[in-house]
Amino acid sequence: MLLSERQAQIAEMVRQQEVVRVDDLARRFRVSTQTIRRDLSVLCERGLARRVHGGVQQMNTPGNVAYAWRQILNIESKQTIAREVARHVPNGVSLAFGIGTTPEIVSKALLNHQQLRIFTNNLNIAVLACTNPTFEVTVAGGRIRNEDRDVIGAGMETLFSAYKLDIGIYGAAGVDDDGTLLDFYEEEVRARQMIRENSRRAYLVLDYTKFGRAAHVRGGKIDEATAIFCDRTPPASIRDMIDLSGTQLIVCKGDASP
Repeated sequence: MLLSERQAQIAEMVRQQEVVRVDDLARRFRVSTQTIRRDLSVLCERGLARRVHGGVQQMNTPGNVAYAWRQILNIESKQTIAREVARHVPNGVSLAFGIGTTPEIVSKALLNHQQLRIFTNNLNIAVLACTNPTFEVTVAGGRIRNEDRDVIGAGMETLFSAYKLDIGIYGAAGVDDDGTLLDFYEEEVRARQMIRENSRRAYLVLDYTKFGRAAHVRGGKIDEATAIFCDRTPPASIRDMIDLSGTQLIVCKGDASP
């Protein structure tokens, strides 16, 4: 998602304030109201806002934050994680990718690799991987969830259960205080479990905001991964759990504990 710096700032204002007005934005950014209206049109086209009289407001969606929002939230942290994961993936291996914006950004960071074999139930990742002519891409078949563009159900299970892959890369919507991984839908949990069970190495990718984030479907523990890639050191209780498990913790940009 390509947004200008001003558009990204406006998007964050919409997320925090729920409603923003054209005239207020024009004064804040010292541009014309016509320029602001063009910016707001871009946000509406991306599904980040909807029109109201004199401005825009948040799109209210149940469950998880809309995928369009997740593509820009914490983007720098996710890109840092993705670059580090790419350094741990050799050429020529097979990879399973789960759904979510962080795995998608990791897949983008791998585009300079050679001869990767990609298996995924997410169409965003599949289409992106196809831009490298040396990659071999296999995607699950079945019903597609429109917003996230992922395949769930029997087709997803058939794909991931048919192979033993070198590396599985997956995320989570949240991590509870006891290390339980959380998501918003049972199908998301099942996809993550299938990837972990059918991969020789399991890479969990998540930014620090996922710790303590509420989601209601339980599935797996943080220390079941082979390696955890995070932009900051996890909370102390989670870090102690990881240390005891033998799971590798890779903090992707120094120690930035709160």
